[in-house]
Amino acid sequence: MTAPLPQNSTIGIIGGGQLGRMLAMAAARLGYRTVILEPQADCPAAQVANRQIVAAYDNPAALDELAKVSAVVTYEFENVPVRAAERLAVSVHVYPPARALEVSQDRLVEKTFLNGIGVKTADFRAVDGDADLEAGLAAFGRSGILKTRRMGYDGKGQRVFRDHSGGVTGSFAAMGGVPLILESFVPFEREISVIAARGLDGQLSAYDPAENVHRNGILHTSTLPASVARTTADAATDAAFSILAALDYVGVIGVEFFVLPGGGLLANEIAPRVHNSGHWTEAACAVSQFEQHIRAVAGLPLGDLSRHSGCVMENLIGDDIFRAPALLSEPDLVLHLYGKAEARPGRKMGHFTRLLSR
Repeated sequence: MTAPLPQNSTIGIIGGGQLGRMLAMAAARLGYRTVILEPQADCPAAQVANRQIVAAYDNPAALDELAKVSAVVTYEFENVPVRAAERLAVSVHVYPPARALEVSQDRLVEKTFLNGIGVKTADFRAVDGDADLEAGLAAFGRSGILKTRRMGYDGKGQRVFRDHSGGVTGSFAAMGGVPLILESFVPFEREISVIAARGLDGQLSAYDPAENVHRNGILHTSTLPASVARTTADAATDAAFSILAALDYVGVIGVEFFVLPGGGLLANEIAPRVHNSGHWTEAACAVSQFEQHIRAVAGLPLGDLSRHSGCVMENLIGDDIFRAPALLSEPDLVLHLYGKAEARPGRKMGHFTRLLSR
């Protein structure tokens, strides 16, 4: 694609959750139509899109239909089947590229990739059985976090070992007998993330890093500005830019980091999509992460990502949704609900952003 998408072109979005919803809203503001591929009927994204194809993400006929009606295809989550993205790419532009999915879907591949381009991570070991786990714990001082290599999110698929003195027999089977990774503990002071973008022309841009707090493995708040030195913020941005360039990436990416004592950084993970810790951008910036992503995949100029305010974004999880009426009475607060019919424990139902001074 060498020219920006004409007005009223259709952008295909794989995935119908809240991120797809906000992408569809941003696309509409810029004059584009959207079609959602999602197996759940009346998903959050379909409520605001022009059309939904109700089918599995790897359904060949559905993928061919999506390619037929779309000028470009993107996605809202990183577990899109790589083969599905590759099938689409034969006949339509797919951004970010399938390579980004391939790297991000496997934690071992991801960390090996990051180390290979000079981005540091926690120490790690592949675990394909109890013997590998025992060897890894011995190397990491009998402590570490055991994770599934694929499909884990919001703290799921993890087991913590802390000063473990007992045996590990049965641990691999208890985690499902799937490929695992053991990561060493990191003595971090705080967690930050960078939301960055790369355009079709290679232009790079990034928002200020957000300082993140998690509860029960789920993002609770993102605060701007983060309590880090300018050198640390710049190093995080530079690392994100290196990732974008290495993947020949187009679109928005989220990169999470641990901040060490002294200001050093270790990358935790990458998300080849718009990111929960970037939701604050719709309230504190002229151009949100969702608009920036649509700009990038549509071949438009990237926007100015400067903040006009400091802010705190907070997720509404489960029954937190019932706080909405009270929140709406507060000044300088932007509320966004996702249109989900049922509140369940651990389910993201919406978010709000309180605006502060710059």
